[in-house]
Amino acid sequence: MSTAIRRILCPVDFSTPSEHAYRYALGLAETLGAELHLLHAYQLPVYALPDGAMIPTAEVAIAVSTEAQRSLDAMEATPNVVVHRHLTEGVPHKEVERVVEELEIDLVVMGTHGRTGIRRLLVGSVAERVVRTCTVPVITVPPPDR
Repeated sequence: MSTAIRRILCPVDFSTPSEHAYRYALGLAETLGAELHLLHAYQLPVYALPDGAMIPTAEVAIAVSTEAQRSLDAMEATPNVVVHRHLTEGVPHKEVERVVEELEIDLVVMGTHGRTGIRRLLVGSVAERVVRTCTVPVITVPPPDR
């Protein structure tokens, strides 16, 4: 089993903690000579109506996807690191697991929002789920103000 880190995955949600983790992952990739893979996984909103669920229109799906891709493309890189950008629709922690296996990722670096108590219970924690289920090491980076 090789311990060399050749591919790093950094899931991003375009928040401040995510940007902070990206900067950490970028520095780590540069130091290790590794490729950096950015992943943004999104779920389209589904609205519940009294007579059933409403699926978003194709226009909404295209708008969400286009804006997410634009945000991914806008994330700056350095000339010393090869950065790949991936955009997927799906449950974020499951998409992280899928991409880790598909791309043979060696390490995941992701930000945490630092939620606790009822906020964490209601909103959930993608980072926590990834840490518990991922088949490769995961580095969690706390928000920059902690």
